[in-house]
Amino acid sequence: MNNFKLNIKSLLIAMMMVVSSLAVAQDEPAFTVSGSIDTYFRTNLSGGTNDPIDGGTLAPVTSFANLPGFSLGMANVIMSYDGDKVGFVADLVFGPRGAEAVFGSNPALNIVNQLNAYINVTDNFKLTLGNFNTFLGYEVISPTANFNYSTSYMFSYGPFSHSGIKADFALGESFSLAIAYMNPTDATDFNPVNEYVTGLQLGYSAGSGSAYLNVLASDKFFQIDLTTGWNLSESFYLGVNATSQSGDNSADFYGAAGYLQLSVSDAFALGVRGEYFSDGLGGILGSIEEESVFATTLSAPYTSGSLTIIPEIRLDALSFDGYTDSDGAAGSSLSSFVLAAVYAF
Repeated sequence: MNNFKLNIKSLLIAMMMVVSSLAVAQDEPAFTVSGSIDTYFRTNLSGGTNDPIDGGTLAPVTSFANLPGFSLGMANVIMSYDGDKVGFVADLVFGPRGAEAVFGSNPALNIVNQLNAYINVTDNFKLTLGNFNTFLGYEVISPTANFNYSTSYMFSYGPFSHSGIKADFALGESFSLAIAYMNPTDATDFNPVNEYVTGLQLGYSAGSGSAYLNVLASDKFFQIDLTTGWNLSESFYLGVNATSQSGDNSADFYGAAGYLQLSVSDAFALGVRGEYFSDGLGGILGSIEEESVFATTLSAPYTSGSLTIIPEIRLDALSFDGYTDSDGAAGSSLSSFVLAAVYAF
């Protein structure tokens, strides 16, 4: 009898070990910690000095990479759990780039870039509740996912993040649909005005690229955005972003950008971004009138392991004299140089 009890106990222990090992095997890759750090050097080549007290213009009026000299980007830590049914994302940012990204948060919460939980209702239907980075536009907050280190005007004045509920649907092998109901853009901690924005995204993805049509709309706000990118060959890639925004309490603008990139080797690439941006009502580009800018950015990222070094030359040409030259005279163009280091883990 004792031997029988021992055998049953041994069998139960063995079964528990098998179940435990299966659970570990399924859950082991689910919880991840990832992130990045970035830092950079920036200087003007023409069109002003690096000292605003000396009468010069520091940088284009875009987000991030605008500080002179040796400067900090951000430290980014992302904790996530991806289960078969449920999961979450907790994305924390520290540093100047992170503070700019979450400008809509109060000081006690301005390290939270994303914080959301989701449930896979079916294999083709996912619900997400919380704060998530925007689905509009070609560029993103994290420098690890951008080819260029400095950012475009359209990205800088479009939405960064949203808080709300989002439903993602897989429509067959190639098409997808997302529907969201959210606070006003970048009101990520709470809703200060008791108004809401509806978001829509229709996506198409194929082996050679993808295209997404995005919309944000409310009674007082509307933005439509097209983002697409295609591999023209094994070495050439072309991305296109076009957007238009208007609203009672927002900055009206429209623009378009093209991203052409060449993979020279597994470690080295060359790419140029050309962007036209028009400030519909004035105020964005430093003028009270409707003005525009054409910006050209040449980047040459080199990757070694998890580290990417990005040298970059940028030229911003305004439609009016919004810059100053080294002698303090008015001018319409500004050229600058950036050397960035981005480490992903």
